[in-house]
Order: sequence, then C-alpha cells, then structure tokens
Amino acid sequence: MPKWAREAGGSRHLCLTSFRLINLRGRLRLNSRPARQEAAWRRRRAAAVRASKRRPLRPSLSSSVSSSFSSPTARRLSGLPGSAAEVSLEPPLLLLLPLAARPWRRPGAGASKRPASAWEKRESRLRQKRKTALIRERRQQLSPRRLSMAEGARSLLGGSRGLSPACSPLMGRGGKSRSLPTPSSSSSSSTSLQQTHHHQPQTPPASPKQPPPPPPLTARGSPPGHCFRRVTLTKPTFCHYCTDFIWGLAGYLCEVCNFMSHEKCLKYVKIPCSSIAPSLVRVPVAHCLGPIGHYKRKFCSVCRKQLESPAFRCEVCEIHVHTDCAPFACSDCRQCHQDGNQNHDMCHHHWREGNLPSGSRCKVCKKTCGSSDVLSGMRCEWCGILAHAACYVIVPPECTFGRLRNMILPPSCVRLFSRNFSKMHCFRISESIQTETDDDDDVDNSTQSSLKESQVSADSSKQILKIYDGNDAVKRNQYRLITVPRIAKNEEVVEAALRAYYINDDQQDYELQTFTQQALFCDDIINRNDTTEEVQPGSVFPEAIPEAWVIRAKPKENEVIKIYPGWLKVGVACVSIRIYKGSTTEMVIKEVLPLLGYQSDYFQNFKLVEVLMGSRQVQRMVLDDHESIISRLQDIRKTSLRQMNQTRFYIVENNISTVRVHLFVGGLPLQLTPEEYTKILKDELAIKTNLVSVSHIYSSQGAVILEITCFSEAERLYMLVKDTSVNDKALTAVILPEVLQNKLPQNCCPLLVFVNAKSGSLKGRDLLYSFRKLLNPHQIFELTNGGPLPGFHAFSQIPYFRILVCGGDGTVGWVLGALEEIRHKLSCPEPSVAILPLGTGNDLGRVLRWGAGYSGEDPYSILISVDEADDVLMDRWNILLDAQESLESSENGILEPEPPKIVQMNNYCGLGIDAELSLGFHHAREEEPDKFNSRLHNKGVYVKVGLQKMSHTRSLHKEIKLQVDQHEVELPSIEGLIFINIPSWGSGADLWGSDNDSRFEKPKIDDGLLEVVGVTGVVHMGQVQGGLRSGIRIAQGSYFRVTLRKPIPVQVDGEPWIQPPGQIIISAAGPKVHMLKKSKQKQKKTGNIKDSRIESTLADEAGR
Repeated sequence: MPKWAREAGGSRHLCLTSFRLINLRGRLRLNSRPARQEAAWRRRRAAAVRASKRRPLRPSLSSSVSSSFSSPTARRLSGLPGSAAEVSLEPPLLLLLPLAARPWRRPGAGASKRPASAWEKRESRLRQKRKTALIRERRQQLSPRRLSMAEGARSLLGGSRGLSPACSPLMGRGGKSRSLPTPSSSSSSSTSLQQTHHHQPQTPPASPKQPPPPPPLTARGSPPGHCFRRVTLTKPTFCHYCTDFIWGLAGYLCEVCNFMSHEKCLKYVKIPCSSIAPSLVRVPVAHCLGPIGHYKRKFCSVCRKQLESPAFRCEVCEIHVHTDCAPFACSDCRQCHQDGNQNHDMCHHHWREGNLPSGSRCKVCKKTCGSSDVLSGMRCEWCGILAHAACYVIVPPECTFGRLRNMILPPSCVRLFSRNFSKMHCFRISESIQTETDDDDDVDNSTQSSLKESQVSADSSKQILKIYDGNDAVKRNQYRLITVPRIAKNEEVVEAALRAYYINDDQQDYELQTFTQQALFCDDIINRNDTTEEVQPGSVFPEAIPEAWVIRAKPKENEVIKIYPGWLKVGVACVSIRIYKGSTTEMVIKEVLPLLGYQSDYFQNFKLVEVLMGSRQVQRMVLDDHESIISRLQDIRKTSLRQMNQTRFYIVENNISTVRVHLFVGGLPLQLTPEEYTKILKDELAIKTNLVSVSHIYSSQGAVILEITCFSEAERLYMLVKDTSVNDKALTAVILPEVLQNKLPQNCCPLLVFVNAKSGSLKGRDLLYSFRKLLNPHQIFELTNGGPLPGFHAFSQIPYFRILVCGGDGTVGWVLGALEEIRHKLSCPEPSVAILPLGTGNDLGRVLRWGAGYSGEDPYSILISVDEADDVLMDRWNILLDAQESLESSENGILEPEPPKIVQMNNYCGLGIDAELSLGFHHAREEEPDKFNSRLHNKGVYVKVGLQKMSHTRSLHKEIKLQVDQHEVELPSIEGLIFINIPSWGSGADLWGSDNDSRFEKPKIDDGLLEVVGVTGVVHMGQVQGGLRSGIRIAQGSYFRVTLRKPIPVQVDGEPWIQPPGQIIISAAGPKVHMLKKSKQKQKKTGNIKDSRIESTLADEAGR
C-alpha cells in the first residue's frame, strides 16, 4: 500500500481528498510511481471491470456505489479498509467507479486530452459494433414498406392524448367498449369495460437468451390512419412533418391523403389521415363554404395539394378545399354558440393545420413553423397561437382567446336553436355569395374533362375507371376517377376505390358491381338491382370494359358500432357494442345505458339519434324504437358509402326543452300599433299564434322580433318572409342569437361590428371574412342585411360593449341614428363607437385619427387599436326641415324629392354650391353605380362636376337669411354656406383655418358649438382643398335658424337633396355621443403581427 494511503489511516475525508487525483478514466496520475506498482494497478482494474460486467449495474446511485465497493476486488482497487467501504458513500465517490459502471460522457469532455490506449480502442470498436447491430435490427422492425391504415387508426385511438382536429371535447377522452364475443362463446356477453385510450398492442415475450426487442412502432404512435408507400421522387419534395427538403430519390407517401414524409419522420407523425378525420370529431359543426374563388398559396385540407384551380373556403374558419374535395371535408368548424340546452363553460383550443402566414413562430419551441411549400403547422382559430405538429400536443387544452379575449363574445355565452338552419343563415351571411354545389354537376364536369384528357390508348398498361359510391352518386352522375393496371385484380381495384372515397375499411368487406349505360341514366335507381353484375374473382377487366363501376358493401350478419353519449356528462367519448340482425333501437339503448352508468329500466327516457356530419350541414334524425339498426346501416351504405363514413349515432335524453328561435322581420310600415303589426303578419305570413309571438316592436324602424317555439314553423316563416313584400317593399328576415349576459366574464367587453359591404371599393367583403375569423361570427353584422337594428337587439342585454363601424361617414351617421332611437332599450345606453373608414371623404375618421381610408391594414392590428383607443365625446345636431312652400311648389308642377322632416348631423351641413356638387356626384353614381368602386375615381368625378359649375354664379346671401342664437347675422357675398361640427371638411380640408381670432373660440368636437363658414365659389373651394386659403368665418353658436326664399341644394354629411323654401332649424341633439379616438402610442414593431399576438398572450398569462 502506498504511503499516502497508509497515512490516511482509514479516514473517510482524507480518502476523498486523496482520490481526487484519479482522473475520469480511472488512471492514477502520480508523477513518481514504479512500473511494477502500475502493472499491478492495471491488473486490479481489469478484474474490477470483469466483476462489474457480471452483476446488474446502478439500480440507483447509492445502491450501485455501495455494491461496487462492497466487493473485495473493489476494496483492493480503492485501497480502503472494510470499515471505510461499508459506510454510506456520497455522489462524489462516483469517480472511483470502474469505467463500465459510470454514466456515459461525450468523448473529449474531460479536462485534458490524451491518446487512447489499445484496450480503450478495442472497447470502443466493440461498442460501435453492438450499436450498429442494434440499429440494423431496429430499422428492420420499425421501417416497413407499407403501414396498414387500420393499425394506424387503432394506434391513434389508443394514444394517451386525443388528437381530434375538431373543436373542444365535451366529454372525457377515450371511450368504453364491450368485449366482443369470441366464436367459442358468442352467446355470452361480457360486461367488462376497458378504456380505449389505454389500450396498447401486446408484444410476444422475448427469449431468455436474447435481449428484449425494441418497442414496436405502435407503442410510440404509428402514423394515424395513413397508408404509406415508398415512392421514387421525380421533383423537389418537402416533408409534411418537418417541412424539410427530402434529399435523395425515395420518400413515403400516403396513398389516401398525399401526406409525404421522410423515413425518419414516419414514427413521429401525429396528424390523422383524411380517411379517419370524421371519426375523431368531438362535436360536429358544419362549415360555411362561401363562393368559389382563386386563393393563392393555399392548400386543400382534404387532399393536401396546392389550390391551383378555383376552390371553396369557409367563411368562419381557415379551411380551404377543392370543389371535388368539399363533400369529404370534415365537419369540424368552430363551435361559435351552444345549440339548444348545451352548457359548456370552458373553451378548448380549436386547431387547424396549415395555411399559416409567413414568419410564423411556434409558441412552444419559438422556432419557425409553417411552410409555403406544404400543408404544415397548427394554429388555434380562437386565440391564434401557432405550433408545430409535434409541439401543439404540449400546449394546455384550455383556450383563453389570446390578446382579444376582452373583445370576443365567448361561445358559451351565445345560444341559438339552429337545428334546421344552415350555417349561412345562422351567421347572416349574404346568400348572394352562397353557391350550392350539392345539386349541380360541377364535379362531374371536371372529372369528365379530366377523363377525356387522360384517355389512354389500348396498348397502355394503365386504365382509368369511373367509380360511384352508391345510388345517390349514380343519380347525380358524380363519380371519382381511379387509375389501375389493366391486369389488376379485383382486390386491388376495390382498395383503390376505397382510397378515392377516403374510406378506412377492410377491402374484403366491399365488392364491385357494374352498370350498363342504360341503367346508369335510369331514373329508377332503387329498384334496378337486376341490372347489376358482380365482378368475378380474379382480374377486374373482362374482355369488354364496362362504362362505370359501383362499389358496394357486402351484407354482414353482425357489426360493431359506436354510440356517442350526446351531451350526457359521462367520462367516456363513445361506447362500442355488437349488433345483430334482430337488434332494434330499443335493444341498443338498453345495452348502452349500463355502459354509461345508467339503469336500463329507464330506457324510455332516452332516444337514439342518427347524425349525418356533412361538410355544409349537420343533419339529425331520431330513429324509431322498433327500427332495425342493421337494416338502417345497409340502407345508408346503399345510398352512399361516403355518407356512411360521415354518420354516427348519439344517445340523448328525452328532455322536453323549450325551443326559442328569435326571428327579426324588417321592412314593415312605420309607426303602427302592435295590433296592426300582428294583423299584417297574419295576413301576409299566416303565422300560428300558438307557436309564434311578437316579443319586441320597433315601430320607428318598421321591424318586429318574433319568438317561435317550433323548428318547422321557424323554417317556414324564414323562407316565406324573404319572398314577401308589403306595400311594394320587400321584407327582411334575420335569425338572431340569444346572448346569455349572466355568463359573460367579468372584464368582457364584446365588440359589435357593423360592415357596409358596398363601401370602400367592395373591401367590406374582405373585412367581413377577416373579422368573422378573428372574432365570434355572431358579433359581425352586415348592414345591407337588415341594417344596424338586428345587431343592437342582439346586444341589448349586454351591460357593456363597444361598436366598430366599417364604412363611410354616411354609414357612421346611419348607425349613430339607429343607436339614438334604440338607446333607451339597451342595458349599455352609451356604447363607444370606433370607425374604420371605407368611404370617399372619411372626415370623421380623419379627426379621430383612424386615417383617410382603409388601405389593406391587417384586421388584427385594427382590433388591437380599437381595444387601445381613447374614449372621447362628440356633439350631434338635429336639423328640423320645415318646407312651408312644398305643397305650392307641387301644384305649380315642380316635382322635387321631399326631404325628411328631421335629420341628424355629425360632421357638417352645406347649402349652395357645396351641396350642388354633392348632388351632381350623387346623380352620376346612381346612373352608373358599378364604376364608383375606388376613392380615386370618386374624387375624379367630383373634380369633373366642379369644373362644370365654375361658370355658374349664385348670390346665396340674397336667397337666405341666417339667425344665430336669436340674433340675425348679415351674410357677405357668398355662394355656399357651411355649418361644420368637426375640423375636417371635403376629405380633410381645414375650412375654419388655424388663425387665432379673438371673436371666436377654438373649435372642438365636444364644445357644444357649430362654426358657420362661407365660400365664394368653386375656385375658393379648390383653394381650400389645396391649403392655400380658408373659408370666410361668419359665426359660431349653438342654435341656428335659416330662412330659404327659393329652392336651394342642401347636403348633410354627404347626402344631398333640393330643399324647398321654408325654415331650417339646427339645434343640439340631446346627450353627446361617445366615440373612440385612436391612441397616439405606437405598437411594438415585430417581425409578424401573429408574433405580437402570441407575445401579448404569453405576457397576459404570466401576469395572471
């Protein structure tokens, strides 16, 4: 024993200090050591290494250290006495362990580098060989040439976390299933339950002589429902999982949904295939597929291909689909309201894949996500957070609506009974843009043209076939094309046909039938089974190729179906049971109730509902108690296999719920009594008084609100109102939601948005689409569909809300006028109003810092500015028009449009040359309204009209008389008289001027005063527009009386007419209106608007 060890005397602390001289590889680094002592140390070290390989290593840190030092070999190596080795050792003594017993460290991580010894090189080579063999064995097991679609679906449903692309789950994850009877014991029914999401495939036990095999692919999650095939790449291709370029000539392509992946990414794919997407929907919600259009750099959510041809897009969510892919779109739109008596307080993230903006960053890893080359990346359509496909599963499921949480109307606070109404009707989307493709032959025409272009010659090895999925497709002549080899077998063609219709079933359960040309276009489809011919086993192609093929499902003696518990608050998502030919609806209910924790004796309180989850509409039908389920399934498959893939069954309670559908009816005569309105409705609409009642009457607007307690009656009235006219005026029907104000969050201040789709070069339509995606669609109202009254009535019970008006100054005045009339019926009598200028002048928007007009800013940044805007007050004025000589003028043959008796003024009122120019522009716009679609063209028309009026002179001061605050004011020689309320006139000109004048106060929008200014002609007005001159200051006051001696043009906020001789009285219009002025504080500039949304969301969550 060395001297330094003998001096230690068994002291533990001295040993620890001394053994620090041992390096990480176990060699003593002493300057003076005899060669004999070093050789003995090497022998002892080799013996310790052999001993460590014969026993299990490191069950825990303390036990591994203690067991290593308890052996005699280890004590000889360390030089410690027995008493010292038996004490409890601390982690620093891990340095004393043999090399094989230590944790692995990266080579070269030590403090110093030295050449490796021959023994270390030999050990490194052995480790490398073992690693290479293990990798080869793992690749053989984890990289099959083709992954089964059924295995992928089972692994997805068996995962630990639901990967539904649909809206928030209303029930617990996973499902229960009754163990199916085996052939030996089919008569006995097992009542044991198992959680589907805990199911894992069993692995056969490993041989004791061999190490256990690595876990199979399904243990980590195989590609969910995909059918991958190794393909040879002929053009640049990107992986849909990692978005990286696929180097080399081989990749893995899903034959159903075209998902492309690296070989290394296969086992990490979590995005489900389009074939199983309908089965993963938690709550089926139909889409609002708008007009067909061209959408650049967008990808189809069904086939994952780029949209190079006209396609559909949803008006509520971010889904884009080809026209022929629309029937296969999953009904997973946003759930924006509670349908009926649902009660769900928490909102979950609603993830949508792909079509992300450039520069998007993942919330989890902060790296760039999304791609412009493939459909990749995930986005929540409520809060807008972005994530990779591998990262979004880490995000907490609850959604807080992000930066716009205070402006969004939560879906749990909106209730709408919408069983028989389409989503277009529920969200008040104009039907002029709605295109019905279910009943036309757009898909058929495209497929026929592609068929003609793709006809192959007789000696070609490929053949194109037309495949129908049922009687409905044959009747509509809507088919899908598949390409198969000419010598293909029946099984191969059936499998290709199933892939074409996105059906994830075993091909052995289906067969092909042929139709002759005569039978194909026969009207009687249901009763022409004698015209079908089944395909014989073997090759599909006999001597003569048939015209068309129909894929049919083979009849089954028994099946396994899933029953969803509806809105019952149970801990499972669905239950699986086996049904037979004699199974009826009543028997299914009795069998399902015990699985859900209910007693089967109360089956009368439940019903079975069949739900068809179409892409455009979700249809429900209650099944009869004695109806055979097997027969019902066969009928659905006979009609359409696609519909069968989108059909599921719900068990719901027979609760007698009160149906309340609120229908707005506008366009009625003004200022009538409730009895008169009721009589008109009975005469024109034949309403049933026991089902329909008038809940609210707005006589000044000529509108009523009907409360209907029957779905069929509500649907009949809605369709009838749109085709009815009263006094040659068409009626308007709008379905209104019911806002549950008691469920609103404490700091919630929803934003009520009014959009004039005809303003701003038709940019209002784009804003409608953008705001529907960013907010709840029930907050967005189009003014051309009923005006502002439906929106005010829907928000009448909300204690505090704000308003955003998208339109010109005339649109703003329209909304403010309706607000003034309905103010006394609102719980929030003074809502603040913001402006998004879309008109030509936009003077009020300029004063409130909202800009001269909308020029394509990001709608999200506009909403942020509205949320940060300052509340200011603004005066409003009443103009009383008393045309005393209007009757005499009519008798003399002068027919002028009769102006309204009382009008509201917000900006300015002009008499004379100013109003004459506005009237000329108004007439030009009425003659050719299609040409007035840009602000530049509108201003050009103003200039043209002004040039025509340059030579015209009018001595206006001789034709009118002005009184200000009961004092008569002498007028100078002018041609126009203008009353201004805001410091902006004629598209931003300062008519009052900035010079100080001791006679007048500095004008403000809330000072309770109007400024009176005169202009001498068109040239003077042009100089004011150019900033060279200002108007002639005449007076300033709060009460004005103007006497007209002759008919004079008059305009109020851009609306002109000819006013007959009489009196015009201008006075304050009651309380001031609250407006929102854009804050001067600039937002933080970031690389992307979406990044700022995410950063704000994270900051708010951290603050809480």
